[in-house]
Amino acid sequence: MHKGARGTFAESIVSSSLLGRIADAAGLAYEETLTGFKWIARVEGLRYGYEEALGYCVDPEGVRDKDGITAALAVAELASVLKEQNRTLLDLLDDLAVEHGLHATDQLSVRVQDLTVIADAMARLRSRPPVALAGLTVTAAEDLTHGTDKLPPTDGLRYYLDGEVKARVIVRPSGTEPKLKCYLEVVVPVAGASELATARERAEGILAAVKRDLAAAARTA
Repeated sequence: MHKGARGTFAESIVSSSLLGRIADAAGLAYEETLTGFKWIARVEGLRYGYEEALGYCVDPEGVRDKDGITAALAVAELASVLKEQNRTLLDLLDDLAVEHGLHATDQLSVRVQDLTVIADAMARLRSRPPVALAGLTVTAAEDLTHGTDKLPPTDGLRYYLDGEVKARVIVRPSGTEPKLKCYLEVVVPVAGASELATARERAEGILAAVKRDLAAAARTA
């Protein structure tokens, strides 16, 4: 499980922020990219790449793209090591939740017949961004059409929320389908393994509330 890998861990902006926390704890470089492995594969010194739509690059020297075969082999090897310790992959995920917080994600995806509905929703969110979602205060709002110091411009919005827990929302038109896609993440702190069930239940409720409030703000559902 600890192979001493060096290099940069990278993911698209719509993927879970847990990877950044893991990289930081290990003292490894970390980068966010725009959506798609065409961006992830360009990261200099790439060691591991990940995207929320089940894409993984675990052997960039062999396959500098998402590759299910090498990813499956890596997971099988990890499962074998854990089995020797009388543990499972789920046990390891629990360890990560206790160490870095429970990272729970969901998605609000709205398919439309008329693409102007998406443009109108994006314009509405830009002109009247939400100040709170699910009772969490929107502490920062980024219009990604201007780009950032690390990201080129793209049609998207990113909100950071804070309160009893932290959350993040990214809203963007799909690049391949007539959909408005909203990526939601909640991070619930976990003091110990005994609190995991409660944390998962809490995260599920918050995600549902964020989804409801965001749909109302965009008026697409």
